[in-house]
Amino acid sequence: MQRTIKELLVDRADKLKDKTFLYWEEDEISYQDLLSLALKISSSFIQRGLQKDDKVCVWAFNRPEYLYLFFGSAFAGTVLTPINTQFKSSEARYIIQNSQAKVLVTQPEFMKMVDELRPECPDLKEVIVLDEAPAGTVPFDDLYSPKQLEDREVEAEDIAGIIYTSGTTGYPKGVLLTHHNYLFNAWEIVEAAKMTEADRFMCILPLFHVNGQLVTVLSPLYAGASMILLKGFSPKEFLPKLARYQATAFSGVPTVYAILNNLPDAESYDLGNLRFCICGAAPMPVEVFETFEKKYKAFILEGYGLSEGTCASSINPLDGTRKIGSIGIPFQGQEMRIVDDRGEEVPRGQVGEIVVRGGNVMKGYYRNEKATQETLKNGWLHTGDLGHQDEDGYFFIVGRKKEMIIRGGENIYPKEIEEVLYKHPGILDAAVVGIPDKIWGEEVGAFIVPKEGIELKEQEVIDYCKSRIANYKCPRMVFFWEDLPKTATGKIQKNKILERHLDKSA
Repeated sequence: MQRTIKELLVDRADKLKDKTFLYWEEDEISYQDLLSLALKISSSFIQRGLQKDDKVCVWAFNRPEYLYLFFGSAFAGTVLTPINTQFKSSEARYIIQNSQAKVLVTQPEFMKMVDELRPECPDLKEVIVLDEAPAGTVPFDDLYSPKQLEDREVEAEDIAGIIYTSGTTGYPKGVLLTHHNYLFNAWEIVEAAKMTEADRFMCILPLFHVNGQLVTVLSPLYAGASMILLKGFSPKEFLPKLARYQATAFSGVPTVYAILNNLPDAESYDLGNLRFCICGAAPMPVEVFETFEKKYKAFILEGYGLSEGTCASSINPLDGTRKIGSIGIPFQGQEMRIVDDRGEEVPRGQVGEIVVRGGNVMKGYYRNEKATQETLKNGWLHTGDLGHQDEDGYFFIVGRKKEMIIRGGENIYPKEIEEVLYKHPGILDAAVVGIPDKIWGEEVGAFIVPKEGIELKEQEVIDYCKSRIANYKCPRMVFFWEDLPKTATGKIQKNKILERHLDKSA
């Protein structure tokens, strides 16, 4: 295994040379082209005075330059720090300030907010702008013209990226990922998915997220395969492009699969090259899973992971037993356990916290030693996810530790109720949240997006649940919304649901 991201790209470019690595609209970028661009950007960073471990923030949509920056930054020993494209000025300012970024690479769409936050970011020395650079900024094309090519020694344990968590509680935390973390997890994904040079992996998830970076960039690179980069997920464009580029795989979140299940014209496209699909970022309802496989005749690899574990920690195997609804078994090279509040392993079948150990586990949180110590204990990453392990060693998630509903002393796991709701023929999207209650402590609230043209009644949904699960688990309140708040990667934001509900109720 190569020690650094630079070693990996240099090796693959030497072996594969003119083979296309990146498909982007009408353009094709070869392995050798990618290496050349990375070397130029790295040299430009070094000549601009950036030192090892200096932070480079990127606030941009999916585009080829994002990849050039990813590799160029890794070559220079700087730390790529992505910013969510859905963020507003104050959220982006926090990341730039907290990371102590020296450089921000962005595009015109964000310049109004950049102008607002820039005076409050004293460490920020330079703003580099893609497309048209306004006064006081640097054109991105300047990075392509270094005075000369320069080299810098980078080690496996050097930090390659900081990924800021979604901040469901308090401020986002900066996850420190090393070159070794990235390469170790890429190798695991390649092995588990049996990826080869013949694969073409379509990227629809944002490159500011580890799923996009690991599953659809580094893993194809590791395998000597190709990737297809899209600006994002568009239901109208997805199937035509999947067919056009003859993609063999893609990675999506449950929401993507739910939308694809409702597309009326799927049968009219030739998707015969599609070998498998990966689902991560959030648990997929069994109903969505089964409907997709039946409709598209495609094999879903459902996995589990988190930024603190680089990207992926477990997966249902491509060959052998697959248990729909489970997150599978640990990747080769990782260990997973279910533990109680004392950190002791619990018997199989019993619910506890999922903990992970392996070469994918982060170095820690940036400038947050307290949170690091709370999360990394004796080499184990405490995920905050609740789950159990069956007799065959397969893991199942029941919910987040902080999302578990305690009603009158009974532990209620939202995911179990959500699985029931997703089987209702009239429900498109659903989330179960604990609502504060003076008598019971918390009540079970269901927030539902009905399918188009369907009208549902509160009691109808409650009765539906009562016919399938114990009464104490069933929603006491049902709310029908047009949509549920989600992160850019499709995770339902239950904290935002509760905030919005309490604001409406006030």
